[in-house]
Amino acid sequence: MRARAAVRACQKVCRCLLSGSGGRVDGGQPERLAEGSSPLGGPLRSQAELPGGNELTEAPESGEGSEALLEICQRRHFLVDTKRQISRDSLLSGCHSGFGPLGLELRKNLAAEWWSSVVVFREQVFPVDALHVKSGPSLPGDGAFRLVSAESLREILQDKELSKEQLVAFLENLLKTSEKLRENLLHGALERYVNCLDLVNKRLPYGLAQIGVCFHPASDTKQTPEAVKRIGEKTEASLVWFTSARTASQWLDFWLRHRLLWWRKFAVSPSNFSSSDCQDEEGRKGNKLYYNFPWGKEPIETLWNLGDRELLHMYPGNVSQLHGRDGRKNVVPSVLSISGDLDQGMLAYLYDSFQLTENSFTRKKHLHRKVLKLHPCLAPIKVALDMGRGPTVELRQVCQGLFNELLENGISVWPGYLETAQSSLEQLYAKYDEMSILFTVLITEATLENGLIHLRSRDTTMKEMMHISKVKDFLTKYISSAKNV
Repeated sequence: MRARAAVRACQKVCRCLLSGSGGRVDGGQPERLAEGSSPLGGPLRSQAELPGGNELTEAPESGEGSEALLEICQRRHFLVDTKRQISRDSLLSGCHSGFGPLGLELRKNLAAEWWSSVVVFREQVFPVDALHVKSGPSLPGDGAFRLVSAESLREILQDKELSKEQLVAFLENLLKTSEKLRENLLHGALERYVNCLDLVNKRLPYGLAQIGVCFHPASDTKQTPEAVKRIGEKTEASLVWFTSARTASQWLDFWLRHRLLWWRKFAVSPSNFSSSDCQDEEGRKGNKLYYNFPWGKEPIETLWNLGDRELLHMYPGNVSQLHGRDGRKNVVPSVLSISGDLDQGMLAYLYDSFQLTENSFTRKKHLHRKVLKLHPCLAPIKVALDMGRGPTVELRQVCQGLFNELLENGISVWPGYLETAQSSLEQLYAKYDEMSILFTVLITEATLENGLIHLRSRDTTMKEMMHISKVKDFLTKYISSAKNV
C-alpha cells in the first residue's frame, strides 16, 4: 500500500539526514574537526524534498512570497491576526502582537525537539530554572530594562522641593536599587553552577539547560519616537557547558556541528542554514548560525567560548569552590554559551516550509496551491478528521471515536467534523495544507459499511483507502520514523 511506502520513504530520509553525523555524546573528549573542513561532511536531504505525485514545486519570489506567507500565517493563526500590518522588523525584534494557537504549538514542538536533543538524550546535562528578573548595579552601556514602581517614580517627580541635581540623584538611586529584566539565560545558569557541581561529583564537563523568555530593548521608529524603546521578547533555548580550558575549543567545534545538524534536520532546504566565525570586542571566539531569509541572513543561534571570566566575576574570593575535576587536576572551567532564539527559528521554518505548487497539466497562476510543508515533528497538527455525505449522527460518532483514539496516542487532531459551514473537499484540502496538517482522514458512508476511510497526504496530495483500524498504527509509525533519527 502507499501508506507503507510513505513510512519507508520517511525512514529512508531520516537515515539520510544524519549520514556522517559522527562525534561523541558522552562525557569524554569530542572529536576535533579538521581545520577548514565542513562541519557536515556532505549535503543533507530532508523529508520534504521527496518527489510528490504529479506536482512541480516552485520557490516563491522574495517579496510576493513573504507577503503571501505572512497573510497565511495570520489567516491560519500562526500569528495573531490584527488590523495592523505585521512588518519584517517587528517579527525579528519580537515587537508584535504575538503568536496564534498554531504558532504556539509549532514553537512548543520546536522547544520539545531542542530539549530532547540537548537534555533528555544526553549525559551530564541538567535542567535549571531562573527568575525573570535579577538585581545588580547598572553598568556602563547596560541597556536592560529595569522594573520601577510607577508610584515611587511619581513621588520623586512631583516633589517640588527637589533641585535638579537632587532629582537626578534620586532617579539614579532608584534605578540602581531596582531589579532588571533578564536579557539572556546565561546569568541564571552561572548562579546554579556551584550548586549543581555536586551532581556530577565535580567532574567536568557538564551542562545546564533552560528554555525561557528574555527581554531586550527594541525601537520601532514607525510607531514610536526614536528615543523611546519598546520591550522586545524572545523565547531562548540555552545550554551553558562547563569544560576545562584544555578541551574548550574542541567542545565548541562539537556543539557547532551538533547545532547546525539539528537545525538542518527539520528543513526542506537544509543549505539555507549556515554558520560563520565571530569574535567579540575582547577577542573571545564564537560562532553564529544563520538562516537565509528572502531578504538576507539572520542569526538564529550563537555559540561563545567565554573562558572563566564570568564565573570568577560571579563568585569573587573563594576560587576553590569553582574547581571541577579534569582528570586528576582541579581547574576553574571555561564556559561555553549556546543560545538559540526559538521565535526566530520558528519563523525560519515557516519561510523554509512555504511552497507554491501546481499540477503538471496546468500552469495558470491562480491554480497554485499554497502549502506549509513543516517537518512531521514540528507540524502543529498531524491529522484532520472530516466526514462526507451520509447519516450525520453515525458518522460523527465514528469521528469522535477515532479522535479520542488518536489523542490517547499523542497524535494531535483537528476536529473538522464539527464544522457547520459547508465546504468542498478542495477547499478543505487547501485550508489544511496552509495549516500544515500532514494527513486528512475522511469518514464516509462507506466507513459504516466496510470500515474503509479516505486518507489524503499533504506532501503528495495522493488519496488512498485504508481500514479505520489501521489509521492509528500508520500515523504512529509515520511520525516515529521522522522522530527516530
